[in-house]
Amino acid sequence: MNIKVLGPGCARCHETEELVRAVVAETGCAAEVEKVTDFREMLRLGVMATPAVLVDGRVMCSGRVPTREEVRDWLAGAGQA
Repeated sequence: MNIKVLGPGCARCHETEELVRAVVAETGCAAEVEKVTDFREMLRLGVMATPAVLVDGRVMCSGRVPTREEVRDWLAGAGQA
């Protein structure tokens, strides 16, 4: 599983990255977490508002910090697909 956290480096972007990494560690999910700060790459991925989270190329959240429960659901859902 590939998870991308998109954002230029603001406090909310850091919070999102830390949250995603913490939930991945808690759940023991086999996921690669990548931080994307390049605006051109964000636009290429179809994201206009940050922070944003993509799971296996699919935008799961954009323009806000997700909840811990949302991240858990994304990881569980991706494991079932």
